[in-house]
Amino acid sequence: MLISISESDPRPIYAQIAAAVKEQIREGSLKPGDELPGVRELADSLGINLHTVHRAYRMLKDEGIIYLRLGQRARIAPLRLAPVSRERIDSDLVPRINELITEAFHLGLSRQELLELVEGLLDEGGGIR
Repeated sequence: MLISISESDPRPIYAQIAAAVKEQIREGSLKPGDELPGVRELADSLGINLHTVHRAYRMLKDEGIIYLRLGQRARIAPLRLAPVSRERIDSDLVPRINELITEAFHLGLSRQELLELVEGLLDEGGGIR
């Protein structure tokens, strides 16, 4: 597993770590049941505080992406077979999509250009039914 963090990324480091894990699952380089590095090991390799990695892992656990067992390494959880509730989609995903639409607007993209961009990325990365 390769995780890199960027000083220029406005997201907190724990969010960058969580996003990297999610991306690797979507790409297929991490699969259900795969072990993640230990908190201390990942913190040492990234040169960050172990509490930052712990926060990222806790966030992934709360989202159902990984599972944690005392005395064992974190593992990738089985993939969801059905979407989460509409309420969770509305609270978690819709605001982020609206932010993306606003950014696309300010970058001068048309509706069609944004749709083509998203479709192209979906075709490249896969992972969505």
